[in-house]
Amino acid sequence: MKLKVCGMKYVENIQQVADLQPDYLGFIFYEKSKRNFEGIIPEFSNSIKKTGVFVNEYKEIVISLVEEYRLEAIQLHGDESVAYIKELKHQLERSRELKIEENKSIKKKKNQHYISKNEIEIIKVFGIKDEFNFDVLKPYLDVVDFFLFDTKGKERGGNGTKFDWSVLEKYPFDKPFFLSGGIGLEDVEEVKKIVKSNLPIYALDVNSKFEIKPGLKNINEVKSFKNTL
Repeated sequence: MKLKVCGMKYVENIQQVADLQPDYLGFIFYEKSKRNFEGIIPEFSNSIKKTGVFVNEYKEIVISLVEEYRLEAIQLHGDESVAYIKELKHQLERSRELKIEENKSIKKKKNQHYISKNEIEIIKVFGIKDEFNFDVLKPYLDVVDFFLFDTKGKERGGNGTKFDWSVLEKYPFDKPFFLSGGIGLEDVEEVKKIVKSNLPIYALDVNSKFEIKPGLKNINEVKSFKNTL
């Protein structure tokens, strides 16, 4: 079971959470979010995947931020279509190919472009409340690596509330997914139960329930949650 800590914002706090070795750290690039990230991401273990969270963003901006922050996963939290994702993946691969060619012609290593060793993971988010029509996921099955199920609310995430997890009992696909939405320390036993089910839960995504204020995580609580799981 993987762990993703999302909504990171402050340099020292990012480093502290990274020291706990989660599998993913999420950075929100959405101006309307209280956790919108602008700044420097400190160096941390290569085993942690830097994840950029976007909401209906221009593809060119997504690609630019992937390159600037060396992102290894993209979480699409808006109304992105299958066509949008296909074109984004195409542009990412094209950008990667161009940089490989450019690096071959650059003699000074320090001037070379960063190139990810792996393809960028694509995570597509869908909001759930009391019910959900899983048929809407079918067109996305072949174009994303993971789904992420979050609580449908006023905000595009970080609402601090859980949806009815029993809705997931009707999930009909093998595609692995992240479980998100108001998960906190008080939910450990409930989390353990759903993890033991036959559902293809790949990771847990935590955010607002572990915050001192938006973007600032309580290190002791994140550590306790990770250790207990």
